[in-house]
Amino acid sequence: MSKVELLKKLLNSSQGNLFSLEIPTTKESEKKIQEMVRILEAEKRIKLREYVQREYSVYIHGIIKYASE
Repeated sequence: MSKVELLKKLLNSSQGNLFSLEIPTTKESEKKIQEMVRILEAEKRIKLREYVQREYSVYIHGIIKYASE
Protein backbone atom coordinates (compact mmCIF):
# COMPACT_ATOMS: atom_id res chain seq x y z
CA MET A 1 0.00 0.00 0.00
CA SER A 2 1.30 3.44 -0.91
CA LYS A 3 0.58 6.84 0.61
CA VAL A 4 -1.82 7.67 -2.24
CA GLU A 5 -3.74 4.40 -1.79
CA LEU A 6 -4.03 5.05 1.97
CA LEU A 7 -5.32 8.56 1.34
CA LYS A 8 -7.92 7.22 -1.13
CA LYS A 9 -9.07 4.64 1.44
CA LEU A 10 -9.42 7.41 4.02
CA LEU A 11 -11.44 9.53 1.59
CA ASN A 12 -13.72 6.58 0.77
CA SER A 13 -14.26 5.73 4.44
CA SER A 14 -15.03 9.29 5.49
CA GLN A 15 -18.30 10.95 6.41
CA GLY A 16 -17.81 14.62 5.79
CA ASN A 17 -14.39 15.41 7.25
CA LEU A 18 -14.26 12.50 9.72
CA PHE A 19 -12.79 9.15 8.82
CA SER A 20 -12.61 5.82 10.58
CA LEU A 21 -10.77 2.89 9.04
CA GLU A 22 -9.53 -0.53 10.13
CA ILE A 23 -6.79 -2.01 7.95
CA PRO A 24 -5.77 -5.67 8.20
CA THR A 25 -1.97 -5.86 8.57
CA THR A 26 1.07 -7.95 9.18
CA LYS A 27 3.95 -6.83 11.39
CA GLU A 28 5.92 -5.59 8.36
CA SER A 29 3.07 -3.60 6.81
CA GLU A 30 2.07 -2.18 10.20
CA LYS A 31 5.29 -0.14 10.38
CA LYS A 32 4.83 1.05 6.80
CA ILE A 33 1.26 2.21 7.50
CA GLN A 34 2.39 4.02 10.63
CA GLU A 35 5.07 5.85 8.62
CA MET A 36 2.56 6.82 5.89
CA VAL A 37 0.16 8.19 8.52
CA ARG A 38 3.00 10.31 9.96
CA ILE A 39 3.79 11.64 6.48
CA LEU A 40 0.14 12.54 5.81
CA GLU A 41 0.03 14.34 9.16
CA ALA A 42 3.25 16.21 8.37
CA GLU A 43 1.79 17.26 5.00
CA LYS A 44 -1.28 18.50 6.93
CA ARG A 45 -3.67 16.34 4.92
CA ILE A 46 -5.07 14.59 7.99
CA LYS A 47 -5.27 15.14 11.72
CA LEU A 48 -5.07 11.88 13.59
CA ARG A 49 -7.26 11.48 16.65
CA GLU A 50 -6.69 7.80 17.32
CA TYR A 51 -4.24 5.15 16.13
CA VAL A 52 -4.72 1.70 17.67
CA GLN A 53 -2.48 -1.24 16.86
CA ARG A 54 -4.36 -4.48 17.25
CA GLU A 55 -3.06 -8.02 16.81
CA TYR A 56 -3.93 -8.33 13.11
CA SER A 57 -5.09 -4.84 12.16
CA VAL A 58 -4.62 -1.10 12.64
CA TYR A 59 -7.52 1.21 13.52
CA ILE A 60 -7.21 4.82 12.37
CA HIS A 61 -9.63 7.62 13.29
CA GLY A 62 -9.30 11.32 12.55
CA ILE A 63 -10.13 14.33 10.41
CA ILE A 64 -9.33 14.91 6.75
CA LYS A 65 -8.00 18.45 6.52
CA TYR A 66 -7.18 18.79 2.85
CA ALA A 67 -7.05 16.23 0.08
CA SER A 68 -7.27 16.79 -3.64
CA GLU A 69 -8.55 13.84 -5.62
